[in-house]
Amino acid sequence: MQRPSPRHAPRFQHGAGVAALALIVSGCASPLGDKQDRDLRRAVRESAARELAEAQDNATPVRLIRENRIDQLRIKPEVLEKLETIGGPRSYAGAELPTGQNLFGRPVRTARVTMERAVQSAVQRNLNVEFARLGPAINQQQVVAAEAAFDWIFFTNAQYQSTDQPRTATNFSTVRTDEREIADVTAGFRKPLIAGGQLSLQTQFTNTVTKTDNLQTSPDPAREANFVIQLDQPLLRNFGSDVALAQVRLARNAELDQIAELKSTLLTNVNNTEEAYWNLMQAESDLRILQRLLERGEEVLKLLRDRAEFDAKPANLSNAAATVESRRADVIRAQRVLRDRSERLKVLINDPDFPVGSEVLLLAYDQPTEQPMEFSLVDCVNTALASRPEVQRAVLSIDNTSIRQTVADNARLPRLDLRALTRFSGLGPEIGSPYSDIEEANFVDYQVGIAFEQPIGNRAAEANFRQRRLERMQATIAYANTVQGIVNDLKTALYDVVTNFTLIEQTRAARVAAAEDLRTLLIEQEVLTGLTPEQLNLRLQRQELLARAEQQEVEATLNYNTALARLYTAMGTGLDRNRIRFGAPPVKLDSRTSEIFPDYPLEPRRKAIDDIRAE
Repeated sequence: MQRPSPRHAPRFQHGAGVAALALIVSGCASPLGDKQDRDLRRAVRESAARELAEAQDNATPVRLIRENRIDQLRIKPEVLEKLETIGGPRSYAGAELPTGQNLFGRPVRTARVTMERAVQSAVQRNLNVEFARLGPAINQQQVVAAEAAFDWIFFTNAQYQSTDQPRTATNFSTVRTDEREIADVTAGFRKPLIAGGQLSLQTQFTNTVTKTDNLQTSPDPAREANFVIQLDQPLLRNFGSDVALAQVRLARNAELDQIAELKSTLLTNVNNTEEAYWNLMQAESDLRILQRLLERGEEVLKLLRDRAEFDAKPANLSNAAATVESRRADVIRAQRVLRDRSERLKVLINDPDFPVGSEVLLLAYDQPTEQPMEFSLVDCVNTALASRPEVQRAVLSIDNTSIRQTVADNARLPRLDLRALTRFSGLGPEIGSPYSDIEEANFVDYQVGIAFEQPIGNRAAEANFRQRRLERMQATIAYANTVQGIVNDLKTALYDVVTNFTLIEQTRAARVAAAEDLRTLLIEQEVLTGLTPEQLNLRLQRQELLARAEQQEVEATLNYNTALARLYTAMGTGLDRNRIRFGAPPVKLDSRTSEIFPDYPLEPRRKAIDDIRAE
């Protein structure tokens, strides 16, 4: 076999050049460049700036204050102490709660739970939270699947061919057949590149045995091998990491979106648990108030019946009896409400000690707060925009539409594909002979090709690009709408906090005044006017007024606590307030060319959220 001249020796470097070219283009971005959409950035930022404009001019924190309305009643201190025994929360200390019977016809068993235990159990065991917790793990696998598109792929194929074909004879040969046995094995690796192309490394070994009569070949059998380095790379359409990594970035955003959704579910569940807890306490207070109202009504009815032979008319008795029976019905309804709210709390906390199927009646243990709070509207809005998962999901939506628009923009380009190939070949009678030629680069082939394609009019690509651009505009509007909705939620919660904090004192003064009204009526009846049917009927009315005032006082106090829970939820800090650690970083965009906030660095894929717990 003739050996090549030494000038062929450096040819192996050309094969390495194809691989180097593949590594270079693998890190390239789109040929369109890194576009910074300033109008989009400005629109996103102005959405928040517009809502904060007035609040920033009034950034001084506001501390809640309320007027002491009880002092305005000018009631003596010793009388106030007496009034606290007639009505109000302190007057029910030690009173038995009329819970009725359970579904087994037995007395109801009760259990008091703290707010901390209720929230902790709701975070750890609520079924909606358990369902949402699986979302990030599912999307994490989708990210792995999207990233796996760029993994190395091993391929191999083998075939055996036996040929026995006739052929035309010539003047120089009487061979009229072609008989061969060919065994062929191909194996190699290929890898899709993040620049949109594909790099292939493969080797082929062919063993040919010639069995044609009167035909001699050399070598026989012939062992032929080759090693091929091939790069297929688009230069315009489908070029660049912006296009090739689009599905990976969308999958990462989907995972981040699921994390934000999980946080939203947790915030909602914690808020619902707190509301259910205070609603349970209100139902218990209503039942106690209505039970006392019933007992006071029964006392009046007994007095009227005792005076039936003197001055009590049948109309007076029937009116009092109707009032008492109506109050008894109210007690029964209150028992049902208390049971419903207990079951509602059981569903939310999903505590194994208090399953929904049990007949244990849950009661609240903690007392509501009446302490004033200090807040700044601009701080609250900034906190909400930084913490609310809805904002993070809206930003991800904008990023998704930007990624799709980048891909659609690239698809408008003509197709111009490059193929660069280097083949090292060898031939010999022994199995190792051809590989010696390959090692020494004795026989080297080169191939470079270009393929061009352009649809006439390119209407489909242009229409798809316009669609993606409109979708990004929609996502920007949706972001502004989300910001507006969050500010509205926040202001509504703040107004509820301020209103109910003021109402606590106002309803307490109304309750004290109603208790004083009833007390003075009782004194007048005992000392001055005596007991008459009309006076007893008036006593029933005053009792109703006092009970209604007591209910309103309890409602205002519990509404204040509920409003606080809603405020922290509106700010997105309800988990921190309850000392719940959410083991996930805030959403940061993973796209370079379509990022909305340039200060956000690229971050690796998030892990599954499995460390959510209450501390």
